[in-house]
Amino acid sequence: MTARMFGAAFVLLLSSCRQAAPRPFDGEAALGYAKAQMEFGLRIPGTEGHARMALWLDSLLRARADTVVLQAWDHVTARGDTLPLRNLLARFTPAAPERLLFFAHWDTRPIADGPTSRDRTAPVPGANDGASGVAVLLGVADALRQLRPGVGVDLLFVDGEDYGVFQDSADVLIGSRYYAANQPPGPRPLYAVLFDMVGDADLQIFQEGYSLLGAPEVVQLVWEVARDAGHGAVFQGSPKHTLTDDHVSLQRAGIRAIDVVDFDYPYWHTPDDTIDKVSARSLQVVGEVALALIARAER
Repeated sequence: MTARMFGAAFVLLLSSCRQAAPRPFDGEAALGYAKAQMEFGLRIPGTEGHARMALWLDSLLRARADTVVLQAWDHVTARGDTLPLRNLLARFTPAAPERLLFFAHWDTRPIADGPTSRDRTAPVPGANDGASGVAVLLGVADALRQLRPGVGVDLLFVDGEDYGVFQDSADVLIGSRYYAANQPPGPRPLYAVLFDMVGDADLQIFQEGYSLLGAPEVVQLVWEVARDAGHGAVFQGSPKHTLTDDHVSLQRAGIRAIDVVDFDYPYWHTPDDTIDKVSARSLQVVGEVALALIARAER
């Protein structure tokens, strides 16, 4: 089957699924999850805050999901440092043959080297770049705990996305690369959606370049679902940025993954990526789209 034929069949399959009522998403509760992450302080691999948050995530997910898969390993950096890293995979309806994968990174960056940073020696607090995507996934987990999905849903929290220098890929996207090389047994997801920097109060999400190249039919689906959910003003139907992000790791492993990201965030990789920049309303919008995707996929 050619890529074009696959894309057409994919859209037809998902469009034929019944239109289930969207599940409830609580943006205020999601904002609470973002605040809770910030209370751990920096979540840089190897720090106390990172270790404490790993335990917190594990306990929350085990109370919500049907099963939780922990991937734990040590990564040796280009400088010779050893980082204890953890991916967590929360699985709902694990026996379902048709599955969706939503994912986000939960670590924070050790150096605020963004182009607008006022202090390039400081670490990044990671309220939007890190905590917002995790908050959305936890809000989705809350909804799925109450109303069990008729399709398989996997929520993946990847570690070590933001540790090193993106021009030298050895120490970035570490968790997503590890997951791609060590996928759990079972069917691959129909598609995967990465949620990154989705809490900005002035949220505008454009279509990302590698997503359009690697999985255009998934981009089409997500933006169609967002429009139908009343969020077309946030999900802008045009391309803007092309980003090396965690979805690229999964694409290289054959998973049709896209990036839902607002890269027009002035506090990216700065010390000012703080919780006051994150909006419950923005988390609400993205969470509603995630749940609407699940409802669309259910037969």
